[in-house]
Amino acid sequence: MNRLSLTFMIAVSTATMAGAESGEWSYADCVDYAREHNISIRKSRLSEQTGVYDIEEAKAQWQPTLDFATSHTYTNTPWGKGDKNVYASSYGFNAGWTVWNGGERENNIRRSVVRSEIDRINTAELLRGVETDILEIYLNILYAREAIAISREAVALSEAQADRARQLMEAGKMSRVDYSRLNSQCEQDRYELVSAQATLQTRRMELKQILELGIDTELCLKPLDGTDELVMAELPPIADSYEKAIDTDMRLRGLEAEKKSSEIDVAIARAGNMPRISLNAGVGTGFISPGDSGFGTGLKQAWNENIGLTLSIPILDNRKTKTAVARSRVAQLDAQLDIDNRMTQLSQLIEASYTDTRSAQARYIAAQQQLESARLTDELTNEQFALGYVNTVELMTAHNAYVEAQHAVLQAKYMAILGQKMIEFYRTAKITL
Repeated sequence: MNRLSLTFMIAVSTATMAGAESGEWSYADCVDYAREHNISIRKSRLSEQTGVYDIEEAKAQWQPTLDFATSHTYTNTPWGKGDKNVYASSYGFNAGWTVWNGGERENNIRRSVVRSEIDRINTAELLRGVETDILEIYLNILYAREAIAISREAVALSEAQADRARQLMEAGKMSRVDYSRLNSQCEQDRYELVSAQATLQTRRMELKQILELGIDTELCLKPLDGTDELVMAELPPIADSYEKAIDTDMRLRGLEAEKKSSEIDVAIARAGNMPRISLNAGVGTGFISPGDSGFGTGLKQAWNENIGLTLSIPILDNRKTKTAVARSRVAQLDAQLDIDNRMTQLSQLIEASYTDTRSAQARYIAAQQQLESARLTDELTNEQFALGYVNTVELMTAHNAYVEAQHAVLQAKYMAILGQKMIEFYRTAKITL
């Protein structure tokens, strides 16, 4: 491991430990931890290393080959004339070097470099996906925490109403039916609270799964200052966002690299029609026994050297080369179609993000107005109920309307924040939260 990688890992570990020691994880803490511990990202980095080995192998094709060969043979001719048992051996070094093979060697190196770049892009794209997944889960956790607070407030209010109703029933001022209604409302609010708590635990489990955290790890996230200014921030021009998304999108860069690789494949396929020149050389010796001389003299007398140049010109290859070129061209056209399709997808994603964010901002304003109205209605209804002017059905209706309005504001707020952060991500490939 080089010094730069070690320094980076120490920095990441220090930041992560700081977040863990403080008891709260920020969004940046989660992303930094996932960079080093997420299994999918780590496996992708292993693929990058394999690509480096492929480049080294492709470059090594410029080097000559060299091998040593020896053979030993014992022959028995029981009915032959002369020596009936003969031992023969040979020893030799053989070298070969491809002088020219139609540019295939150079193009294989280029393709290996491009494939290695594709592996790096795939890792970066995978990390982008992890970042957006963490963002969505992170905001869902914060949403669930605030939803629990709303549910607890609703439980406290409904418990007070149910207790007041019990007192009125015992005093003979309320029927058992009305008391049962309010008590049922209290139980329903308690159920909603338990459901909200279960949702929070589920979202935490999803985040721990991405971060590859253990089952016993406590995970508490830092709260988000979701002010009106943040929720209602003005969006940048959509056309500008689309242009920047094209520049920062890793999948598009990967597809462009795939197209470049397919172009190199065409050149490699064409090399099948090119002449090939190779140089061969060797030295060797041998020994035969019985013979007229000893082992050392025999090896010396059999010593030989050779060198040769081979020219190979393809004439007919059963359409293998022509078919390979045609397939490579089809792959090249397919890669261009993938690029065009990704650009269309980007435009749709950008447009959908703007539509959803603007809709969430509009719903946030409307929900705030509705919340204020529901709050006043709930307060007045509670006062009138205490005086005996409204029945339990009206009280429960006002109570539920107020709780639903709170949830509507909360949902619109986090939907608007998520949309804005996704637009920021498309534009800059970064998320600040």
